[in-house]
Amino acid sequence: MLLRNDVLAYPGERLRTLRILWIDAAQGLAYTYELGLAHALPCRAALGLLVADVQQRRARLLPRDPAQVAVDPATLPAKHLAVRAAAWTIIAALTSAEPAIYEARMRSRLIAACRAEYGVSHPTVYRYLRRYWERGQHPDALLPDYANSGAAGKTRRANANVKRGRPSKSGAAGMNADDAVRDTMRAAVQRYTATHAQFSRRAAYRQMIDDYFGAGKHPAPSYGQFSYWLDRDAG
Repeated sequence: MLLRNDVLAYPGERLRTLRILWIDAAQGLAYTYELGLAHALPCRAALGLLVADVQQRRARLLPRDPAQVAVDPATLPAKHLAVRAAAWTIIAALTSAEPAIYEARMRSRLIAACRAEYGVSHPTVYRYLRRYWERGQHPDALLPDYANSGAAGKTRRANANVKRGRPSKSGAAGMNADDAVRDTMRAAVQRYTATHAQFSRRAAYRQMIDDYFGAGKHPAPSYGQFSYWLDRDAG
């Protein structure tokens, strides 16, 4: 099952990454937004086709959002917070007008009303909306670009030739539970708890393998690793 803000990566000559902006499960539809495209706009998509793309490995569900802004507001200067607050004041009502804001005709009407109310230009409103959609649909997405420098969102690397942790009981080399793999484990737990009333560690592990590792087609952490890091992160 796909969730709001999930990011799908489509391999090819040009890697395409799509964020799911909104889902209407009853109608079987979703709206997506292509990341990294300067003039991208929301697009309607059949939810079943997106799910099939992931299940049939035409697309990969990313465990880590490559564009989401993660900052501690307490560390930001007042001028950055003021920029964010001003932009959010302008588009807050637009972002809550779902799904109308995703449809071109309704979006034009909404933006026209927004411009009249706040006295801002058409490009300004679209710049704020695109930044919001691109970076995870959160007010922090509207922080100035220069507040987001650094390695946020980038996958850190482990030494591929060194296996960390205790040896597996089978004696096999196994795989490193590096930062990227642990991010995947945490994402899998969050996805399972978001869609199930009761938590099952085994079921969450199986779902992780299906969602992120191709049901055994790609190297994957063992259940022991999954269980170990689940306990470590909980502690």
